[in-house]
Amino acid sequence: MGWLGKIIGGTIGFALGGPLGAVAGAVFGHAFDTGKDEGVSQKRVHLSALENTQLTFFVAAFSMLAKLVRADGRISKEEVDSIEKIMLYDLNMDPQSRMVAMNIFHTAMNSPESFETFASQFFRQFSGQGPLLEMMIDILFRVAVADGALSPAEERLIRSGASIFGFSDAHYAQLKSRHVQDTQKHYAVLGCTPADSIEDIKQRYRKLVSEYHPDKIASKGLPEEFMKFAHEKFRQIQEAYEAVKKERGFK
Repeated sequence: MGWLGKIIGGTIGFALGGPLGAVAGAVFGHAFDTGKDEGVSQKRVHLSALENTQLTFFVAAFSMLAKLVRADGRISKEEVDSIEKIMLYDLNMDPQSRMVAMNIFHTAMNSPESFETFASQFFRQFSGQGPLLEMMIDILFRVAVADGALSPAEERLIRSGASIFGFSDAHYAQLKSRHVQDTQKHYAVLGCTPADSIEDIKQRYRKLVSEYHPDKIASKGLPEEFMKFAHEKFRQIQEAYEAVKKERGFK
């Protein structure tokens, strides 16, 4: 995580701004400035456009997760444990990265800003990048169902995020069905229905493979810690396609 090493101990010469910038500034102990000398003695460093994108995704993910676990009015140990397990086993974060992520999580949890405010800033950064928007919704669902159930309050927040991202009700239902079991899960992963033709299913599969190939996702600026989610998403697409091919009897 190259941007983290640059930030710690330095003043950042760019403007993240907004509620995510406020969270990041509180976590790293200094303001995210625009490069003006304000008497800060730390070494000034500059993030590249890619590093800026990675920082935004990272801060947004743990800020939105913080608001999600508070959705039902209480924060259980199991919910916090699920975040830590994802960091350790799914994201393969080193101790320093986990510490920063949990600081972001707790800072955002106590922030007066809403889930929707964080989601809106995330959307402004990543509008037009459908795979990254979908991945954020997938991450939110992953944590929400970690305790075995999706509460109505949690779903209301995730649905509001999907709406901010411009997803239709049908699109949201497809995303949900990847995590909440139903009989059409494999079709949902592919964004298809059992009524679709074989050719339509093949075309949709080819499009998803192109969009979600880990190399393609990496080029969009996804933080390296989240690349395991990209690989898992790609695996799910392959698995779903194989299941649908077997069910429909085509090659």
